[in-house]
Amino acid sequence: MLHYSFFNHTLEFAFDARTSRGDIKKHNAYIIEVYDVLNSSIIGRGEASPLSGLSIDSHDDFENQLKNILQELNNGLKLEAIDLSSLPSIRFGLETALADLHFGGKMKVFDNKFIQGKAIPINGLIWMADKHKMLQEAQEKIGKGFKCIKLKVGNLDFDEECRLIESIRNNHSSHKLELRLDANGAFEPNEALEKLKELHRYEIHSIEQPILPKQEDWMEEICAKSPIQIALDEELIGVNAKDIGLALIKKIKPKYLILKPTLIGGFSACDYWIKIANRENIGWWLTSALESNIGLNAIAQYASFLKVKNYQGLGTGSIYHNNFTSPLHVENGYLKFSEIKKWIFNENDL
Repeated sequence: MLHYSFFNHTLEFAFDARTSRGDIKKHNAYIIEVYDVLNSSIIGRGEASPLSGLSIDSHDDFENQLKNILQELNNGLKLEAIDLSSLPSIRFGLETALADLHFGGKMKVFDNKFIQGKAIPINGLIWMADKHKMLQEAQEKIGKGFKCIKLKVGNLDFDEECRLIESIRNNHSSHKLELRLDANGAFEPNEALEKLKELHRYEIHSIEQPILPKQEDWMEEICAKSPIQIALDEELIGVNAKDIGLALIKKIKPKYLILKPTLIGGFSACDYWIKIANRENIGWWLTSALESNIGLNAIAQYASFLKVKNYQGLGTGSIYHNNFTSPLHVENGYLKFSEIKKWIFNENDL
């Protein structure tokens, strides 16, 4: 018989983190722990950390819902009998914890080469700030070996953003640096194509979510006419891939899908989206959603298990000053796993 519990760890940003949903200083991480009552020394761990303002399960009653679900599991209810469709981060946390327990409670959740030392190429994320700070951060990331940079757009004046991107591209050709953009739905539908045409001259690889989700007719037109390849991100949140995912993708016809296990329902949901993407000849990559190193580790191992070769969005491990100590580290634009560093889960030791 398995026993489930959780603890809450408040992650604190190491810098002023600005997003399209406002400034954020803290992020609550709920760590699920599970063990077999016959051997309580082996503990599986997973993370359920809904993202405020974005996750469909981010609400005031989340902690009580998590507590009730774990109690039901402790009372003998099967996981398959619990409807987690509206609680994607809990599904992700439970999947990870059970997989970790299966592999002996060693923070291994997939048979993969990442934990054996095979690094994963990642993009360097440039956080929202003023033009000069964003340019400085981009230059620092490039100087550290990143071959792919992801810039948030839609926060500054559009002309100023164009000058920022132009400054980067003038010094780094598309042969040496991949530029990705993320609008987080900032463009107005009737202005999006004009802006995308302006941005196209900077040899942009792709842009995520140019307009807000749930505007399928507009998004279909933008995907069809945009000179820049469109990636869906927020468009996938709250969508059941198994039931309506294929119809959505066949209508909109994006070039890429952005898969965030915490936001879309764990690895099982990602598997469905990947099947759809492969069927429709659409690319995809995985991205973390500000999880702690526990969630980041699980997503990285999933990426390794899937043998990804393109740049993944997994460079968030250093954004908190009180993250869990882990073997994860970034070097020369790659996420790596060190066999020397050990995991520390006790909050008092952080």
